[in-house]
Amino acid sequence: MIVTLSAVALFGVLTFVFLRDRAVGPMVAVVLFLFGFFTAATGAAGPIRSMCEAIATALNHVA
Repeated sequence: MIVTLSAVALFGVLTFVFLRDRAVGPMVAVVLFLFGFFTAATGAAGPIRSMCEAIATALNHVA
């Protein structure tokens, strides 16, 4: 079974968890940065989305 999840939903949940736990670090900054770009849908969202798709595809081929 294949389960799909929107990147906005995924980063939104991760942002909520990180903010609730008051976790601070580089990974939190990356998650919040990506959440902002996916939700804002600025001109930079296209290249960032392509990069995330490329990483997901690469991880899919590794597993």
